[in-house]
Amino acid sequence: MKKKLKPLSKQTVVIVGASSGMGRVTALEAARHGARVVIAARNAAALESLAARIVREGGEAEVVIADVSDHAQVENIAERAKARFGGFDTWAHFSATAIYSTFSDLQPEEFKRVIDVNLTGQAYGAMVALRHLRHKGRGAIVFISSVEGEVSMPFHSAYAASKHGVDGMFDALRLELAHANSSVSLTIVRPTGVNTPFFTNARTKIGVKPRPPKPIYQPEHVAEAVLFAAENPVRELYVGGAAKAMVLGKRWFPRLMDAYLLSSGFSGQRTRQPKESTAPTNMFTPETADERIHGDYSSISKRHSCYTWLQTHPSTCALLKGLLLLIGIGWLSERLDLWDRTEARTKAERAVRRTRRRWS
Repeated sequence: MKKKLKPLSKQTVVIVGASSGMGRVTALEAARHGARVVIAARNAAALESLAARIVREGGEAEVVIADVSDHAQVENIAERAKARFGGFDTWAHFSATAIYSTFSDLQPEEFKRVIDVNLTGQAYGAMVALRHLRHKGRGAIVFISSVEGEVSMPFHSAYAASKHGVDGMFDALRLELAHANSSVSLTIVRPTGVNTPFFTNARTKIGVKPRPPKPIYQPEHVAEAVLFAAENPVRELYVGGAAKAMVLGKRWFPRLMDAYLLSSGFSGQRTRQPKESTAPTNMFTPETADERIHGDYSSISKRHSCYTWLQTHPSTCALLKGLLLLIGIGWLSERLDLWDRTEARTKAERAVRRTRRRWS
């Protein structure tokens, strides 16, 4: 079935994990495009300040306090959306947590918490959203995975496991929806390192504050991808060309990718700023009331992502592919023509030599 999605200006968009970073900027951009937004997270103060900003800019927002590891609280997000706006059209799920640690230093409750938030929480969101959107007849669910859904980083065994799980769940659900000829669109977004407060607020057992590995992209690139998926049925979107390169490297050259991660994966995730494992984090409770969109790495983050832009501008991408194809055909034709002329000249020279030998 050809899926038809509403323009953002006529949508209600649920943003789960909207208190900071990628979720916060996506909510702002959705509202600026005319969408009504339902913003959910654990941090009430951060959500209230976001809602106030949206209203000041002329938008509408509903605030819902929710911990995604509790199914009842996730269901409440949908109920509040129905009560305020009559339902929703897009569900985008950003909530995530992490701990930087070698696997041997992880505690069972830490590993479980990462899985509960990143994987189980996203599953709860998809369950709730799918029931509503099937009843409505159409809509979009946007999974936020990571390049670590396919390429695991050191110190991130729990996080990588959760994102691998998200990718597996997405693939199964995608096939089920296709088999059912469903009108619900399903998209997975895979960012690489993004400059958000996520790294500052993560629990760490590596002795220092963690950081995203380079290259680092800005959260606006993720918002661009998510809002594109809200209007356009597309299977997957990579945020940053580095994300796609890493995935292809893992698939085609696994030993080379292992060598790369051994050389840069450990040092590339460490800063020189000491941080104890007992420092406040947002893993179990929103202790760090961080309302920022951008993290601590703006000075070294990429302002533009050509790869992401091309994915979200398919007509331009198709035009460029067509031009490259024409250039390639022209080049090949010229090479073949040159080959033909060379071959003809060679044959003529051979004929002349044969004639000379015959008459000599």
